[in-house]
Amino acid sequence: MEKLVACLYQRPNALCRLICFPWAGGGTSQLAQWGKLFSSSIEVSSVRLPGRESRLKEPFAKDMTTVVNEITSVLLKELQEKPFAFFGHSFGSYISFAVALHLKEKYGLEPIHLFVSGAHAPHSEAFLPIKSIPIYDTEDEDILTYIQILGGTPSELLQNEDIKKHLILTFREDLRVLQTFSFEKAERNIPFSCDITCFDGSEDKPHDLEAWHDLTSGDISFYKLPGGHFYLLEPSNEIFLTKHITRCIENAGL
Repeated sequence: MEKLVACLYQRPNALCRLICFPWAGGGTSQLAQWGKLFSSSIEVSSVRLPGRESRLKEPFAKDMTTVVNEITSVLLKELQEKPFAFFGHSFGSYISFAVALHLKEKYGLEPIHLFVSGAHAPHSEAFLPIKSIPIYDTEDEDILTYIQILGGTPSELLQNEDIKKHLILTFREDLRVLQTFSFEKAERNIPFSCDITCFDGSEDKPHDLEAWHDLTSGDISFYKLPGGHFYLLEPSNEIFLTKHITRCIENAGL
């Protein structure tokens, strides 16, 4: 459990668990810290994929199915015990969706709320170009430039050759996992009934958020917050996000 999930602020009496899924190349350091921003009714955990942090020596996951199966098998008992919500950013949004879908189809479990950030709806045509990026032919320097354009990585980290190399490798491997993910929405089949909230940075490239409407019979809402792809690392946006997520969870009538 501790290997896969970082929970820095444990709250055994919490009414709800918020499971966070980080972005490509990311670890648990930022989202696990959210635990201190939430009230005692919400326990925050962040998922840690292989190949980083305390799992550095493990091989990277080979595809999205492997990622989903590992997360599900480790978290299942916890998720059966009490209500849970998911928050994912970018790559993490797609993992959170894939895990939620697996839980619903196999175990009849559903989050009380799905919070997605910086991501297209997974069945949208806007998602398709991600699948055709030639990751093996892309030079390290090009990946580094892209990471720098996206932001979110302190420049001093990129001065360290070993850290820079590993970040590029992790980003490449996470993108490869994302390319193995596909979701085709069946006609007249709405996978979820939970509410979905979509967040986006106002300066980020636009994402197809409208298509998330197709994926739930619950309510759906959209929020654009000031900033680029990593708008969520801005303290003022972090406060907005944590307050809004708290309100949604508390209004779910647990």
